[in-house]
Amino acid sequence: MAKTTTTYWNPLAIANSDKWETIAGTNGMIEQIFLAIDEATGDFTRLTRFKAGADTSDFGPQVHDFPEEIFILSGQMYDKAFERWLETGDYASRPPGEVHGPFIAKTDCLVLDCSYPSLTVEL
Repeated sequence: MAKTTTTYWNPLAIANSDKWETIAGTNGMIEQIFLAIDEATGDFTRLTRFKAGADTSDFGPQVHDFPEEIFILSGQMYDKAFERWLETGDYASRPPGEVHGPFIAKTDCLVLDCSYPSLTVEL
């Protein structure tokens, strides 16, 4: 099976605001919308929206056993693991096992995330 497909649409349009879901445990400060997903493998493409002041410290650093790519579409956020501010245009291709986060959003921040659980490795 492959990722779902769809004709052009704008997930940022006000008409689609009801399609965003709040990520549990974030007090409404972080939302996500899935753009495409492969139900068989779990591979997905999503947008994650951090509101200014969002802080994922309660979740601690993150580590995945699969590769992931992120691209900062707009805004700024701090990655504590890398001690680095991420800004519009920053990109990362993370290998399995790479520690990242927690994150603190200085401004509203929109992130494109492509994750590949189909490529899971044993850590």
